[in-house]
Amino acid sequence: MGAWGRVWAGGAEGFRFGPWPVAAGEVFARSRHAVAFVNLKPVVPGHVLVSPLRCVPRFAELEGDEVADLWALAQAVGARVEPHFGAEGLTLAIQDGAAAGQTVPHVHVHVLPRRAGDFKPNDKIYDAIDGGEKGLAEGLDAEPERKPRTAEEMAAEATILRGLFPAASD
Repeated sequence: MGAWGRVWAGGAEGFRFGPWPVAAGEVFARSRHAVAFVNLKPVVPGHVLVSPLRCVPRFAELEGDEVADLWALAQAVGARVEPHFGAEGLTLAIQDGAAAGQTVPHVHVHVLPRRAGDFKPNDKIYDAIDGGEKGLAEGLDAEPERKPRTAEEMAAEATILRGLFPAASD
């Protein structure tokens, strides 16, 4: 059945993303070791995050089964959000450690649906991701033009995305 069958659609619990709580209403998919949730300050429409349930700051600290499950869920999420947002590709990114721009001390994969020409040059997307991470660490004031979304806005998006994941049958 693979990762597709293990995807969780819904649930009554949130989790902690580093020091921050993520409400259950912001979560749209879950697997055995990972969770997918909407982004407070998305860079592009459909920019979501996939993180291990266990709070681990660095990628090398994950167990093998957590790594496999994290990427399987990121793959499943990408396969669904790309067509849903009318994208033509995906950027999947991890900032691993402070020197790489990571400011939330919890491993996470950015899944960004992409369209041709959405960033010029194309690699500017990484600056935008980095700015969002810094904004979170600095109390969300680093990028005033990219306002944090309300809990209601994030819950509404998560509800829509949850519909892309049929309930697991196992």
